[in-house]
Amino acid sequence: MRVPGGGGGRPGDRRRDAADRFSGGGHRGAVTVPARTGSARLPAPPAAPPPEPDLRHHGDAEVRGADGALTDLAVNVRTGTPPAWLKARIAASLDTLAAYPDGRAARRAVAARHGLPVERVLLTSGAAEAFVLLARAVRARRPVVVHPQFTEPEAALRDAGHEVGRVLLDARDGFRLDPAAVPEDADLVVVGNPTNPTSVLHPADVLARLARPGRTLVVDEAFMDAVPGEREALAGRTDLPGLVVLRSLTKTWGLAGLRIGYVLADPDTVAALERAQPLWPVSSPALAAAEACSAPGALAEAAAAAGQIAADRDHLLARLAAFGQIRTVAPAAGPFVLLRLPGADEVRAALRTRGFAVRRGDTFPGLGPDWLRLAVRDRATTDRFAAALDDVLDEALT
Repeated sequence: MRVPGGGGGRPGDRRRDAADRFSGGGHRGAVTVPARTGSARLPAPPAAPPPEPDLRHHGDAEVRGADGALTDLAVNVRTGTPPAWLKARIAASLDTLAAYPDGRAARRAVAARHGLPVERVLLTSGAAEAFVLLARAVRARRPVVVHPQFTEPEAALRDAGHEVGRVLLDARDGFRLDPAAVPEDADLVVVGNPTNPTSVLHPADVLARLARPGRTLVVDEAFMDAVPGEREALAGRTDLPGLVVLRSLTKTWGLAGLRIGYVLADPDTVAALERAQPLWPVSSPALAAAEACSAPGALAEAAAAAGQIAADRDHLLARLAAFGQIRTVAPAAGPFVLLRLPGADEVRAALRTRGFAVRRGDTFPGLGPDWLRLAVRDRATTDRFAAALDDVLDEALT
């Protein structure tokens, strides 16, 4: 790293036929301008480039101002969190607010959780701050972001003056990553695992092939603790040159409003990122949460939650499979599912009138207006959602 100074659906054939009519039967062709009688055929005008995605749009925009009136399937924070014991730990930390934050205990706890020395850990105000620090501290000549994925890494790099390249994964390949798709001269590569919004879990050995001397490899593992066994995780690895792993406590523990995450990297990288931080960047309550969530009991609770998420996700996928015009990205490994269907924008708006907020997909580079992301919820919520979706699609066909 180079741094400055160092209820089931009722789908049928009519829905499949309607979907084919809407999408052209799944085929894309050139637009042809019909010729007038006795005149030459005119060439088709060049297609307009797709609009640039809004990199600052996130799932919370779907529910902002709703005051709890919507069932939230747009934000990937586990429901029923934070648990009571974690709230109590955070509340107890309020007695220390007169003192400046001291992150040493939390840093030791995170290091122990991953079997690393404390010099390899940096606590941050959420994973989003880590992306900003990397964008400011790393002197990258050719940064590349693998998309579709969480958009803050690219936004932070652009804000810091970098010209960012994109590697766009293909839905036809299941959004799987071929390391050969990443340019050889890319000296900063950012990839999510499991990836938001595709829910694809890349094999650890595939990601490891991206690591090399002279390159910073940033792997966003914000959702890895929602994967049973955290299989394919790179957190804790010290054998890969330039590896930087980001983690967040937001999703599993319901701490989006507290802002706590961390970076795992070699000591020189950690020191460089720390120099880019302001003083006392993480509050005392957030530090208390980081320490508490790294304890063995908390890890066991997170593991149990990951197992429940997997079961609930299977139920969601099964309900979606009943709709002939919906295509889901599978296998899915995160606490969310990405789906494609004709008229997704209209479906999203109609679902909102029925009390459900879902995440639009067209703000992710590589996706278009026919994509939606759904957070995994309990089975009862999923059944209510499936019934609402069935009503919406029935109305669209009448």
